[in-house]
Parts: sequence; structure tokens; C-alpha cells
Amino acid sequence: MLKSYIAFDVETTGLNPLENEIIEIGALKVRNGKVAERFMEFIKPTVSLSPSITSLTGITDDMLAEARTRCQVIPDFLDFCGNDVLIGHNVSFDYSFMKCSAAADGLIFEKMGIDTLKIAQKVHSDLDSKSLGSLCSYYHIDNRSAHRAYHDALATAKLYQTLAHYFEEKEPKLFQPVQLTYKIKKPQPATPKQIAFINNLIRKRQVKLTWNPDTLTRSEASKIIDELLKG
Repeated sequence: MLKSYIAFDVETTGLNPLENEIIEIGALKVRNGKVAERFMEFIKPTVSLSPSITSLTGITDDMLAEARTRCQVIPDFLDFCGNDVLIGHNVSFDYSFMKCSAAADGLIFEKMGIDTLKIAQKVHSDLDSKSLGSLCSYYHIDNRSAHRAYHDALATAKLYQTLAHYFEEKEPKLFQPVQLTYKIKKPQPATPKQIAFINNLIRKRQVKLTWNPDTLTRSEASKIIDELLKG
């Protein structure tokens, strides 16, 4: 069992790291098996939250109104991580968002990691669900604020220690850190249909918008459309 590592979790505006944004980072730095430092911070997104995200996380637009921006928060989190191994539940999801967020500001995020979900999938084929919530229930790990980043990160750290206690001797390879990978795809240009739709919305709603259809990406166009439809 690793005695020093960082367990982390992010909450996001959606599931696609190229189109959606991180709205909360929660992490704990473990030293000699005990929590030594914590990282808990909101990130102000460029779009309003959908009702489904607010329902899932309990995070509202008002809670994010005074938050710092991505380019202010991400460098601080990278400093917090240092050279530590990352532990997460379905860690590739959180890693993909963090890597894309870092890359957007020209920062590098290359890490070794351990995924408690992959461990559970191997050692708990008997369980119907290997979600963090289900595994916490199975092992009686208290997580009263599920789907909030820090509390999920803390629950993941407890789950990792529990799984290591029961299974590391039998399955040592499962508990070895591996290089985390995520290839950032080149942003796709906005489609002619998106550009036409934006122009149509601007005319209908009589709004002023500073934008360049020649450099607009598909994800940026989607955000503009969402905001125009809300307005």
C-alpha cells in the first residue's frame, strides 16, 4: 500500500473534457497514511450550469459566481500535486479533464496513477455495481456529501486503503501505479450548420456578439448556442 499519494476528484459541467469544464477540484495529500494537506476549490465556468449538473452535485451558479477562473486555479493544483502518484475512482475521467484544462494554458500534466475502479472490477466481480457509492456502502465508508469533489476524493482514499488491506497481497500488480494517458484531440472547427444557427439566433434575438466564425471551434459554437438559447 502506498503511504504517500494524492487522491483527487473533479466535478464538471459534462462528460466531454474537450467540450465541458471543471467546476470543482477536491484533493487530499496523504503522507505516511494520514491526510497532510487538502485542496478544495471551485472554478468559475464560462457557461451556466445545467439543471442536471446542479441536481447531481448540489453546486449552483451562485456558488461559482465569485470563484477563480481555470487559468488561476489549475496552476495551483499542479503545484499541489508535485510528483505524487494520483489515486482516483475511474481516475482516467478526472485525469482527462485535468490534462485538457492544463493544456489549454500551455501547462503539462503527466502523472502516474492508480484506479480504484479497475481494482474493484477485478476483485469484486460479484458486485453488480462498482460505483464509488456502491463500494462505499459495501465497505461501510461514510460519504455523506457524494458528488462533491473533496468528499469523493476522501472516500476514494479510504476505499483504496480498504482494498489494499484485503487484496494487495493476492493481486499486487493491481496496486502498482501506471502511467496515466489521455490524447488530446485537435479541436474541430464549427460546422456550417452551427454558424448559420448562431447567425440566425443573433438576428432573432437582436443581440451583439463578438465572435469569429473562421476560428470558432465546434465546442465553442455549442456554448454560444446554449447561451443564446437561454437568453
